Amino acid sequence: MKPLKFNPLLKQTIWGGNKIIPFKHLDSNMDKVGESWEISGLKGTESTVSEGEYCGMTINELLNKLKGKLIGEENYKHFKNEFPLLIKFIDARQDLSIQVHPNDEVAHNQGIDHGKTEMWYIMDSEPSAKLRIGLKKQITPAEYKIMVENGTICDAIAEYNVKEGDCFFLPAGRIHSIGVGCFLAEIQQTSDVTYRIYDFNRKDKDGNYRQLHTKEAAECIDFSVYPNYHTDYVPTKNRGTSLIQCQYFKTAVYDLQEDMTIDYSELDSFVILVCLKGEGKITDNEGNEIGLRAGETILIPATTNWIKVKGEIKFIETYV
Repeated sequence: MKPLKFNPLLKQTIWGGNKIIPFKHLDSNMDKVGESWEISGLKGTESTVSEGEYCGMTINELLNKLKGKLIGEENYKHFKNEFPLLIKFIDARQDLSIQVHPNDEVAHNQGIDHGKTEMWYIMDSEPSAKLRIGLKKQITPAEYKIMVENGTICDAIAEYNVKEGDCFFLPAGRIHSIGVGCFLAEIQQTSDVTYRIYDFNRKDKDGNYRQLHTKEAAECIDFSVYPNYHTDYVPTKNRGTSLIQCQYFKTAVYDLQEDMTIDYSELDSFVILVCLKGEGKITDNEGNEIGLRAGETILIPATTNWIKVKGEIKFIETYV
């Protein structure tokens, strides 16, 4: 089985910017593109294979056909015919709303299939880029409600100046907002459930305030306070550097200036490579070759034993 590429799903938003189209080398005049969904198995918004034998098939159709050969035998037993991860690039020209996502238990109680745990890896953002993540002081649910009503909820949320290479983990329940100037890669559970807490009194293109979900959000928020929400790691060259290891995904970043072979022979999972910078060539143990450059994302099937990466290239590796 060959590595796979997919057609991106571009999302125009009121807060979207102009970085995604050139970053992905696309011939498009679309503006305010806030998100590029790189690989998605979300029902109704599924990625399609862009080339090769399976060109035009959705990822879930392909999963139904190939089963464990695509995502791993144990993964298939658990996830069946729904691909378990959603990969995005996000470009914020304005602040996104203050929001939160439910965990699996809360989602199920609310009639939703999955919760949403995610992570961010900051790419080449604006010098002034900031984001908000996690509570910086203890508040009660009653205080939360009052702060939302009077527009002071941001006073309780930790704020970070960010730069390329910064990483943040967002377990379900952690309040957050991507800030103006941020350009990032996001890896998350296959879920699109977002509870909007506060939207800076912003109106949509029709002049209406966007819907808030204050009550639903209150059922999800983790009111714990931690001293630091930044994921600390030491960047290294020419080897994989672990970023996030959680039950939903495991991620590492590779910054390569020399050829490298990565062994997947003991891994019962697909692997996704999200290219952040540079370009290279991927060759697998069956002799299949595929190019990978900044802005592209590829899926390596679970049947692959190893890959060799050639080129000066930086990418995120993720799997379940």
